[in-house]
Formats: sequence, C-alpha cells, structure tokens
Amino acid sequence: MKGLGRSVFRPAHRPLRPLTPEEAALWARLADTVTPLEPQRRLAPVAQPKAVPAAEPPPPPPKRIKGRVPPPLPPPPVATPTRPLDRHGLDAGWDKRLAKGLVSPDFSLDLHGFTLEEAYARLDHGLTLARSQGARLVLLITGRPRAVAAADRGSTRGAIRAKVADWLTLGNHAHAIAAVRGAHVRHGGAGALYIVLKRPR
Repeated sequence: MKGLGRSVFRPAHRPLRPLTPEEAALWARLADTVTPLEPQRRLAPVAQPKAVPAAEPPPPPPKRIKGRVPPPLPPPPVATPTRPLDRHGLDAGWDKRLAKGLVSPDFSLDLHGFTLEEAYARLDHGLTLARSQGARLVLLITGRPRAVAAADRGSTRGAIRAKVADWLTLGNHAHAIAAVRGAHVRHGGAGALYIVLKRPR
C-alpha cells in the first residue's frame, strides 16, 4: 500500500517495579561475577581541624580616679600593751583618800601563810565574793615583799607578793579591776594592797 512505510513498534512506557527477593538474590550473584573496569577510589579521610582553646580575656585595668592611682591601704592596727594595774588612773579624790588611809575597805582578803596554789585559788574566790557583794575597795594582805630570786619564787618568803601583780593582770577578774595601790600603814603598809574594783554596771 502506497504511503505506508515500515512501521516501528514502540512499547508503551511502564513504571519499574521493585525486584522480588528471588530476583534480588540472582542479581547479587551475577554482580559478583563481573570485574569492574575501574576500581572504586577510596577517599582519604578529611582531617578535622584542631580546636583552638579560647583565649582568656585580659584583666581589666585598675580603676583610676581622676587620673590618680588610689592610695595603698593603711597597715593593720598594732595592739597596745596592757598598762599595769598599779598605773591605772583614778579620780584625784580616790588617790588622796587612799594615800591618807581615809577609806575603809569593803572586803578583806588574807593570803599570808598559804602556798602559791592555795593563794591563787583564795584570791580568785575572794574577788568573786567581793564583786557579788558590790564591794569597791578590797584590802589584800600578801606579806611584805622580799628580794626573791627567779629560781625559788615558789618557795621563798615573799613569793606571793611577787606573783600577785601577774595574777591580778591575767586573772579572771582583770576586767573588773580599776586600779591597784599600796595600802596605808593603818591597813598593813608594805604588806598589803588596795584593789579598787570598778562600779558594777
């Protein structure tokens, strides 16, 4: 027939279906028998950049006040030494009356004839009683002072008198003592002391 040429049969396009498990197994066996023309290239692993530690910020500059550097801190206060009780100041009237023996003691305490340990305990207990009774002037009988060597202070006569100043300054009642004065001859003279207690608050 005129006008008819060779016909070309073109099948209609069909979408691909997934392989069945049997077909996938056959395809895998077939692929194992084929040698590739160019082996696959292995890429070298890319080196990871090293973490750089963050730099610490610089310290802030010292604050300046109107262009001047602040002055240094003052040094700590130095503790002043404790003044001996026999140098504590008293009212002028007190000192005059004590010097003339015009004041009668409110409480008397005799340490004469005791050992150092007994005398210290008696002094501490006696001052406790005197304070509880509101006494202001305590007459302390110690015995006359004598020249006592440092090595035998605990056994020679006069040892109690040599220790009394330390006991009063460092004892439990030091904060309650206003002053210590030598006694008038009427009250024992060189063998006794006046202990002036502070007025109770």
